[in-house]
Amino acid sequence: MKTIAALFATVALTAPAFAGGPVAVAEEPVIAPVMQEVVPAGPDWSGAYVGAQLGYGDVDSTPEGLDGYGWLGGVHAGYRWDLGNWVAGTELTWDKASIDLGDTAGELDSVAALKLTAGREIGNSLVYGALGVAQADATVGGVDYSDNGLVYGLGFDYAVNDRWTVGGEVLQHDFNDFDATGVDFDATTVKAKVSLQF
Repeated sequence: MKTIAALFATVALTAPAFAGGPVAVAEEPVIAPVMQEVVPAGPDWSGAYVGAQLGYGDVDSTPEGLDGYGWLGGVHAGYRWDLGNWVAGTELTWDKASIDLGDTAGELDSVAALKLTAGREIGNSLVYGALGVAQADATVGGVDYSDNGLVYGLGFDYAVNDRWTVGGEVLQHDFNDFDATGVDFDATTVKAKVSLQF
């Protein structure tokens, strides 16, 4: 009898624990890691650079008669400041020209330019505008002429690695009343460039 009473007492004391059935345990929420796209940093355009260029020039004159086209090539040096997505700089160029000027035994001998540049970095590329002053030397009829003018245009550079760039440039040169001759010159040049940055 005592055994049966002890059994009932045990059941009575433990029954409330099983009355609700098994207790459900809330699962911990799973937090997936946030994947961020890694954007590779573009090249650092800051610093000095030197290089060479080769291209083609087309010269027109007003009045007509001193027009011509031909090859030109030379060297350049400059400095750039990388301002994040924007790049500013200055560049000095000199080109030896071989452009016959009409039937006057004339030739455009050389063109030099000092330009300010500003542009936008797009990946490994730099697209920029240029504005500055140019100097042209010409020989016409055995007489040497030289004058200053305006140069402006667009350029493109691509960073092959952290030191070498390749690119191109299209420039317009305007010379009014060239060396007090009463002749206005304009020259369009298209050049390919390669540069080494320090």
